[in-house]
Amino acid sequence: MTAPTAHAMSALLAGIAAAADAHELFDRTSARLRRSAPFDAAVWVATDPVNGLTTAPVRVENLHEGGCGIYWESELFAEHVNLFRDLAVAPVPVAGLRAVTADRPSLSPLYQSFMRPRGFDDELRAVLRADGQGWGQVSLFRERGRPAFDDADIALLQALSAPMARRLRGFARPSTQAPVGTGAPGLLLFAADGALLSVNDEARDLLARMPPGPTTTTAAGLEIPLPVWILSTASRARATGDNARIRVRTTAGHWLVCHASTLRGATDDQATTALVIEYATPSEVAALVVAAYELTRRELDVTELVAAGLSTAEIARRLVVSTHTVRDHVKAIFDKTGATSRGELVAALFADFRHPLAEPVTRRVFDGQAN
Repeated sequence: MTAPTAHAMSALLAGIAAAADAHELFDRTSARLRRSAPFDAAVWVATDPVNGLTTAPVRVENLHEGGCGIYWESELFAEHVNLFRDLAVAPVPVAGLRAVTADRPSLSPLYQSFMRPRGFDDELRAVLRADGQGWGQVSLFRERGRPAFDDADIALLQALSAPMARRLRGFARPSTQAPVGTGAPGLLLFAADGALLSVNDEARDLLARMPPGPTTTTAAGLEIPLPVWILSTASRARATGDNARIRVRTTAGHWLVCHASTLRGATDDQATTALVIEYATPSEVAALVVAAYELTRRELDVTELVAAGLSTAEIARRLVVSTHTVRDHVKAIFDKTGATSRGELVAALFADFRHPLAEPVTRRVFDGQAN
């Protein structure tokens, strides 16, 4: 690929900046990017910036449901080339499979089990990263017979990584809608092989409130569709033996937290995984909201003291700064958040409910269909 024209790059960046929600962000970027760096199929996902696990929304292009579980689980169980978690901390958060493997893509288990059977010969993947945090991931696929992704393709996707991440981050801003339902936590229990063994009514209710997305049914046990972000969270706990959690918005815009842990029996092969879904507390999502408003560390300190009810003079004494400095910080915080009073500020950053990224939050599209 030759480098995109200045006009093409300006159009890409303008589309990113103007996107009203995450789906529009993925839609616009995909359509324009394909003109400069052609691809045949793609997966665009938002991720939890704390752990990189897939969350909503998800956009899947020209890939049918069958076999996609291989793609979703490759990061945890099989894929040893171009791991997203490695790209998340790499100097350049973008890499092509053929470039990394010196034109030997068969070194990748994902290539063998997922790409080659579907006629794909190269993958370009990227982490959408801003200020050291990954807010999304992208996989672009080219079919057999096309040239491999080259340095120009990598440079183009790298140039889009931070702007897209900042836009995704900005969608974490709050709303004030009240949730519905009992508020009781949902519980799902998985067998050692990943089969769903049991689910309570609260979990069914909360799953129904999640945005639609790529789903798969378990191989045994209860056959109910489960979003990939639920399965990947349970799989992370099962694979590592550690707790795993993600944050997900409901279609009404409220934050849910899903946390999984492995339960051991008398022997390890009896291990089961419990996954709890419940409405998030303010502390569970405060960091995301603060990032969305791009507050500095000192501005966050001031905000937390404002939330605690301290006066300007008390904040100044606590932080060992002048009252004038505190007022400057408060003004900057008001400018960033749009708050006009301390009460509005506290409600914006520490309320329980947050604005949805999109509605609906997942789409599957194929060539010839409108974006």
